[in-house]
Amino acid sequence: LILKKAKKFKICTLDTAMSYGNCEKILGDIGVSKFNLITKLPPIPKNLLDIEGWITKNLNRSLDHLCVSKLYGLLLHNSGDLTGKFGEHYYQCLLNFKNLGIIEKIGISIYDTEELNLLQALNIKIDLVQSPFNIFDRRLKTSGWLDKLKKENIEIHIRSVFLQGLLLQNIDERNKYFDKWKSKFQLFHDWSNSTGQTQLEAALSFVTSHKSFSSIVLGVQNTAQLTEIYNYFDKKEFVNPPDELSSNDLGLINPQNWSL
Repeated sequence: LILKKAKKFKICTLDTAMSYGNCEKILGDIGVSKFNLITKLPPIPKNLLDIEGWITKNLNRSLDHLCVSKLYGLLLHNSGDLTGKFGEHYYQCLLNFKNLGIIEKIGISIYDTEELNLLQALNIKIDLVQSPFNIFDRRLKTSGWLDKLKKENIEIHIRSVFLQGLLLQNIDERNKYFDKWKSKFQLFHDWSNSTGQTQLEAALSFVTSHKSFSSIVLGVQNTAQLTEIYNYFDKKEFVNPPDELSSNDLGLINPQNWSL
């Protein structure tokens, strides 16, 4: 039902990963060949010797599970795999698949813009970046990378718009780990209310006010959630948020650091 609704709303891209359990198999069984498909390679296992064989095996398994012959995008969960000891060989293998037409775009999924600095220093060219960006976590913009990626014609997909759903939760729903930032969540709640926006609308409004990105990656559990998000894009009224909502505290904005 969600995919049918997505087609009705003219959503054309699906984002998945090899590490998301049997998600690819489920999508393949449903039939998703009409969508642009993006999946992600897991981090390189320790003591791996045959990088080309490992990439080929994982890629072919994804194609088989998804019941397609090519992918719109193949991303790396760990950008460090391109800068480690296998980096040059890894990158060349990806280019080979791209030249064969099996992959349209090579990309990375990042947690920190420092990863982009390192790739740039090594002159590694990619086509697509998936990055967190939200009303709390503005590093992609403040670092200058949002505009830089746009200028270099690198496709930008924004994720974590709701900070893993935290921005939509009430105070009694949030894990106690986040109590130390209670005042920031309260400010966001009070500000969104004062502007006549729901928390979902306020979070989306901040992100969509930036025009450099290509897509927003959103997860939904049912058609009602998808419809609510879709309906937002009919009005898209932007109200500039307080600067105090921005945070560089990695304990808050980087889920890898959460102690839940």
